[in-house]
Amino acid sequence: MKATRTAGILVIVAALVAGLGSAGAADAAPQRVPVDYNFLAGIRAELSNPGGSLPGTNDFRCRPTPQHPRPVVLVHGSGGGRQTNWATLAAVLVNEGYCVFAPTYGTVLPGWPASAIGGMGPKIDSAWEIKEFMDTVMRATGSDRVDVVGHSLGTEIPTYWMKYLGGRGHVAHYVSLAPFWRQGPDEDDARGEAIAEFRRRLGVPAPTRPACPECVEPPRDADFNAAVRRPTPYLPGVRYTNIVTRDDEIVTPYSVGLLDGPPGTSVTNIVVQDGCRRDHSDHMSITSNRRSAAMVRNALDPAHRRPVPCVDVAPITGG
Repeated sequence: MKATRTAGILVIVAALVAGLGSAGAADAAPQRVPVDYNFLAGIRAELSNPGGSLPGTNDFRCRPTPQHPRPVVLVHGSGGGRQTNWATLAAVLVNEGYCVFAPTYGTVLPGWPASAIGGMGPKIDSAWEIKEFMDTVMRATGSDRVDVVGHSLGTEIPTYWMKYLGGRGHVAHYVSLAPFWRQGPDEDDARGEAIAEFRRRLGVPAPTRPACPECVEPPRDADFNAAVRRPTPYLPGVRYTNIVTRDDEIVTPYSVGLLDGPPGTSVTNIVVQDGCRRDHSDHMSITSNRRSAAMVRNALDPAHRRPVPCVDVAPITGG
């Protein structure tokens, strides 16, 4: 990526630190939750419920319905978390009747607010965290498959789980917001490697891995980035949807997220500005507006597609 993800991470960090004094207890979640089409709503949610989950999400008593037979797992990007990244889409999907789950993975330090800033550690550690979370979700809901909605780095990490850590055959729909499939190693790779090396020098043991008879070895000559992409990030039997924005200031050029699949795979590529010049989503607000929400709903439930509205969408906030 020519631009850095640091700008988006700093927005989240600054807002969390600025709000330390105003954080309070969250109210109990109603059955139907309000939808705020604003990326910053996730930061407000984290401040009001430090270390918590968004209303209606991560309810391990939830059981999928015939209308929505699989749980949906939301996987955040660099610097994000289960609340900061997903205030809009989580509410939309909860109100649609989905069982919605979202982890915070890849944190570097324990304790809030650092524990709310995920996607920062070594990618292989993050992939194992996602594996364990997915296994927990499937056990709790009684479902053998999930649907995945990922944002930025969260489009890449679950792919590694699917290809190498036992996730093959366990995903039906895979929706990627601001992916970077045709991108080589980037800032996230370099940061994760630096953290792993720092940990080694301090003598801090790497996380232990549970026995994994279902795992397969990645190519020996491939780093994480190459292992995800070689020969393709796509697997047969999964319905993939890539949603990108021409105004992405972090994944540049935005077109690296547009990748057709080989024969035997199902891939749809969407540029949000096509058919609506009023959409100025950037890397953050692509998760937090009415247009993207409609596209995600249609990707998860293609048998019941609904019109995608053409509305004003602002950078950062959404709309």
